[in-house]
Amino acid sequence: MTTTNKSTPAFALHEVTVDFQSTRALDDVSLEISSGEHVALIGPSGSGKTTLLRTLNGAQPLTSGEVFANGIALTGLASNELRSIRRSIGWIPQSLGLVPNLRVIQNLMLGSSGRASIWQLLRKLTFPTREDQLAALTHLDRVGIGEKLFERTSSLSGGQQQRVAIARTLFQNPTSILADEPVSAVDPARAVDLVKLLTELATENGVSLVMSIHNLELARRFFPRLIGLRSGKVVIDSHPDDLSPTEADSLFSLTESEILDGE
Repeated sequence: MTTTNKSTPAFALHEVTVDFQSTRALDDVSLEISSGEHVALIGPSGSGKTTLLRTLNGAQPLTSGEVFANGIALTGLASNELRSIRRSIGWIPQSLGLVPNLRVIQNLMLGSSGRASIWQLLRKLTFPTREDQLAALTHLDRVGIGEKLFERTSSLSGGQQQRVAIARTLFQNPTSILADEPVSAVDPARAVDLVKLLTELATENGVSLVMSIHNLELARRFFPRLIGLRSGKVVIDSHPDDLSPTEADSLFSLTESEILDGE
């Protein structure tokens, strides 16, 4: 994996606010995430978790404030400079972002798209080198589906496709991984396996991991730091052992106005 300066935070937000027309998605958020740290973002639907992840990834324009990735301010960067920073940040969207009609190996090749020209990428997709094939197989073996290397992605089960998404991110050789509710659509047992796998792989490679997750018990089990969001504000930032039942209930209990607003 790509190495980073361990003394430099993987991410830092300074008084970040994000507005969508009349909706405030993030409200004066300031926080730091250390290099190699594992953090779970928790909170009800609409609390700002996805917006926060997109902000860390440099994909979300800010209303005000500053965001830094590996010590570099993302605001005001030219598009090519921003792409260069984002190459080191793995992104697993809730939809997984796979191309169903491509083979598994081709989806993994897309993980290196930020480092290749369009012609290089087309060559990788059409005629992957032996080195690329071996690297793809290595990452698929690590997530337990090496035998699916040349399978059509659409033929895989939902759980297998999630493992392909993880392997594609590892193929990118990131210093950080951002995952947006990656286990929201699977059964509880499979969710445990996938979160365990992703946290173990991040630990093995010294990779920072920030995951939004709707299951509080999973978050408490696998993450040493919980950041709770409510109406765009950070209302909890603690170790799981320090999160009281009262705080948890308060975080997830919607008010009448939030229910009426379709939160």
